[in-house]
Amino acid sequence: MGLACVAVPAAAQTPPAAVDGPVELLTAGDYLWEPDVAPKGPMMMIVSLDSQRAYVYRNGVPIGVSTVSTGRDGHKTPTGVFTILQKDRDHKSNLYNNAPMPFMQRLTWDGIAMHAGNLPGYPASHGCIRLPAAFAELLYGVTELGLTVVITDDAAVPQISPAPPELAMPAQAAAGDGQLKPMPFSWHPELAPSGPVSLVISGRDRRIVILRNGVEIGSAKIAIDGAVAATEAFTLTSIVEGKPQWLRLPLSGKKPSSAKVTASEKARLHMPEAFRQEVIGILKPGATLLVTRDTLRSSGTGKSLTVITVDSK
Repeated sequence: MGLACVAVPAAAQTPPAAVDGPVELLTAGDYLWEPDVAPKGPMMMIVSLDSQRAYVYRNGVPIGVSTVSTGRDGHKTPTGVFTILQKDRDHKSNLYNNAPMPFMQRLTWDGIAMHAGNLPGYPASHGCIRLPAAFAELLYGVTELGLTVVITDDAAVPQISPAPPELAMPAQAAAGDGQLKPMPFSWHPELAPSGPVSLVISGRDRRIVILRNGVEIGSAKIAIDGAVAATEAFTLTSIVEGKPQWLRLPLSGKKPSSAKVTASEKARLHMPEAFRQEVIGILKPGATLLVTRDTLRSSGTGKSLTVITVDSK
């Protein structure tokens, strides 16, 4: 990450010393934390089941990486786009004999959360994301309800994905008389008048979903030229002359790329023009975008992407 950060073994009893080491060398219970590199700004978090790592971004800048322990076989942690629904410093599990879950941050109402716990170096939980105790406390101190958490088991290095939606070309469908008509969409911003905005594009469903404060406020069918090869995340850094500026967030935790989207990328994604204008109208710096090849429908097995919303109790 290029940060002078703090690495803490799970069993450490003394304050950690500052180190500067690669993310790949972190062992179970270690973490990196340097929030001063981006003191202010919107946050998002990405959890990789494959690498057993959690990456924390603020204002598009990585401020922390931690080892984690996610769900073991039979209790797989679900993949998808989640929001923090509830926080509790001293939570007790109502599913597993009042087991302590310090610094709990709930992601679903049926038992999936981030919290401090034992990290043996492999997936071992009942589905929750266990964090080193010190990291869990630090993270708890900087997060807010509604923060976007992306959980993925996709390849670590993103491949080709469509451009961010403000660059999309208008999409139309053929009418029975051979004329072109706008593709249908739904738009209900009144369901969540304020809060953080997340956009999710599914290559398999050919659909985009807009969440605000974890509530779905809009969706539309889209057209994508070619296949979506892997998952890719973006954060909105600014809006210049009415055009949103997106920063790519590689899921491997490597340095984000500000490379401009090419003309060929721009031409791949198509959506209703009226819908595109509505989305642009609510975007603010800190909005997040996830492009995935997975479906937005899931059985909860963790093998496909699930959109979890605030009212999914």
